[in-house]
Amino acid sequence: MFVTDIRKEFYEVVANQRVALLVASDIDALCACKILQALFHCDQVQYTLVPVAGWQDLGTAFLEHKDQFKYFVLINCGANVDLLEMLQPDEDSIFFICDTHRPVDVVNVYNETQIKLLIKQDDDLGVPSYDEIFRDDEEEEEGGDSGNESEQSSEPSGKRRRFDEGAVERRIERQREKREWEARRREILFDYEQYEYHGTSAAMMFFELAWVSTKDTKDMLWWAVIGLTDQWVHDKVTHMKYVTDIATMQRHVSRHNHRNEDEDNSLSIDCMRISFEYDLRLTLYQHWSLYESIRNSCYTSCHFKLWTLNGQKKLQEFLADMGLPLKQVRQKFTSMDMSIKENLREAIEESSNKYGMKDIRIQTFGVHFGFKNRFLASDMVHATTALLENTEKDENETDNFIKALESLSRSNLERLHSGMDLAKKKLMAIQQTVASCICTNLILSQGPFLYCYLMEGTPDVKLFSKPMALTLLSKYLLKAFIQSTRNKRCRLLPLIMAAPKDVEKGTVLVVGIPPESETSDKKNFFGRAFEKAAESTSSRTLHDHFDTSIIELKTEDRSKFLDALITLLS
Repeated sequence: MFVTDIRKEFYEVVANQRVALLVASDIDALCACKILQALFHCDQVQYTLVPVAGWQDLGTAFLEHKDQFKYFVLINCGANVDLLEMLQPDEDSIFFICDTHRPVDVVNVYNETQIKLLIKQDDDLGVPSYDEIFRDDEEEEEGGDSGNESEQSSEPSGKRRRFDEGAVERRIERQREKREWEARRREILFDYEQYEYHGTSAAMMFFELAWVSTKDTKDMLWWAVIGLTDQWVHDKVTHMKYVTDIATMQRHVSRHNHRNEDEDNSLSIDCMRISFEYDLRLTLYQHWSLYESIRNSCYTSCHFKLWTLNGQKKLQEFLADMGLPLKQVRQKFTSMDMSIKENLREAIEESSNKYGMKDIRIQTFGVHFGFKNRFLASDMVHATTALLENTEKDENETDNFIKALESLSRSNLERLHSGMDLAKKKLMAIQQTVASCICTNLILSQGPFLYCYLMEGTPDVKLFSKPMALTLLSKYLLKAFIQSTRNKRCRLLPLIMAAPKDVEKGTVLVVGIPPESETSDKKNFFGRAFEKAAESTSSRTLHDHFDTSIIELKTEDRSKFLDALITLLS
């Protein structure tokens, strides 16, 4: 059931208990976790933190902790499946689920006792009504009928037959109604569960809890901003939803800044200032050189078509148009002349308008830690994601999770800077992979969708064995392909991308992303399609990811799985 008063029905319930926190591996979940940890520290709530990367991890974590804990808090996992069916918990286990995945499973919505959903109800949820999906009356009616028949058994047979005819007709009528109701129920559930999409950020939900409990701090506010920015960076929400949520966060930022104006420490060396920015869509540009940032940002790279010679010429013209010397743009942003940096945003925006990049600036937030360190929210997202999905050292996922969590604390800036270095390598790898895929025509039109497979041995292929990296690559590749293709029909197609996951086990990671358009509602239909295709061909797949549009597949089953998808979606 939906929790209406998050403080009363959630926080005050768990405040004196031991709590198990099961946290998914994404940046929004990490930020929500940081906010909740800070609240728990305020009130000395005992908790155990368990990172879960997929459904199997979730099942294992629950089995290991179900005897010690009664209360489980699930962050960004658990809402879109029938959780009680999956985990088979005892009747006294209670689950608080704060999850952005939609649609929410109907059994979770209508379970009054064990499932408590910390989910905003003003999100466009569209949950079917109880009566459309559940029927309570069948057993009673059938029981009533059989009772009548036994009472009538002493009557003469003629009367009984007449009565029986009435009873039989009623039963047939009831069965027909039941069949119609079941068909309607299937249709309603199909429409409801057909598309996967995302709702309000979990970090924002927990920040709201901190706010209504009057325990919100600037750190918590910054984490909530990063959680929201993660949804924009990884393209999970519509632009409209992003702008609306940014406005909400902006009110909180103004309130905090206003509250701190009177305090003496507003200029101390360890102060923290959050500000609303109308900044450039250039990834990590303040921690890189401007030239590298323009080359490796999806927005500018796709616009200039930097994988072509023509595109590279265009970029040089663009820099000349701004009047920026190459020596300046190729050195680190922090080392550029102050005179150039002061008017940089305006100069870039002016030239971008000439080159057709009308929306080079985006509403976002920046933070100053003391006098020296300045970060944009998107910088934080890229750095933390790179740490979370680090493939350079053979460390396990839990170590990466803890490092990513640490990088969000302002006391651990070294960790954050190492994340930024990893993020730069990842962005350069994405840019090079996109260029090679387009130049060697690796993107094939399969009819109802586009398909691209990264071969074993492709440079940096190991990076893309991780779900967020592969998803980011797929979105970038689709945007780039749309810019470079002349085929108008292909521009409207979704993309399926596969990359080697584990060579020894012979598995590939498959991601499906919806068609790219300005008005796209970001709803993804591949989750259901993947399930159906795997079922009809008995392909060996693993649907372990919390996003249903990401699956693992045995390499040998790839062609029959694709054939089934083509048939299904045609």
